[in-house]
Amino acid sequence: MNSVMPEVRSSVSDEEWKLRVDLAACYRLVAMFGWDDLIFTHISARLPGTEHHFLINPYGLMFDEITASSLVKVDLHGHKVLDSPYETNPAGFVIHSAIHSAREDAQCVLHVHSVNGVAVSAQVEGVLPLSQHSIFVLSSLAYHDYEGVALEDDERPRLVHDLGDKRFLMLRNHGLLTVGRSVAEAFVAMYFFETACMIQVRALSGGQQMRRISDAIIAGAPEQWEKVTRGAGGGLAWPALRRKLDRRNPGYAT
Repeated sequence: MNSVMPEVRSSVSDEEWKLRVDLAACYRLVAMFGWDDLIFTHISARLPGTEHHFLINPYGLMFDEITASSLVKVDLHGHKVLDSPYETNPAGFVIHSAIHSAREDAQCVLHVHSVNGVAVSAQVEGVLPLSQHSIFVLSSLAYHDYEGVALEDDERPRLVHDLGDKRFLMLRNHGLLTVGRSVAEAFVAMYFFETACMIQVRALSGGQQMRRISDAIIAGAPEQWEKVTRGAGGGLAWPALRRKLDRRNPGYAT
């Protein structure tokens, strides 16, 4: 693969560069937490001040290789709007462009094929109210039935309809997706989504009857989330996550 990158930093605004660094960090954190699937799945971010341009991963790079400069800027038709030697995954374009175009608050869309997430997506009941992590997911969770690899445009309206105004989407027999008002929010939401699934898989493996959390507690989860994060959402944990990444896999901000 041609990896000769054009000069990107001098070609974009400071605001875009900051978003590129955050998104590159998010890709590497997904790899660090073990949610990546070789070069597959995608994380996208809408560019500030635009409705139709967003950043997505260069198809062919491992997530722990991605840098701010290597991210590809495309429009809602999948056309590159800034020179890049890389192409993008067509399935990523179908899923992400559909959500970005339908949801004004979808600044970042994060999709993974995590092992625990896919396992729970294959279970008839989906996410169960078994853990504290699960209550934050269940308070804003939707489901979308599997239609094969997401390559066909006619799936887009059904995907958007099923997501509605929710923050978490379980793609049946496929994986997990989160929507965030920022890269940080989408990442932390995915942490809770995947962790809830991991706890569920382990709890069910014990063979005992499960104790379920009540609907009343789940209904109060959004208010509790605002309190524990001091209203900062994913932004409260993001600086610490970036520091962790700087210690283990620096170089993403290039």
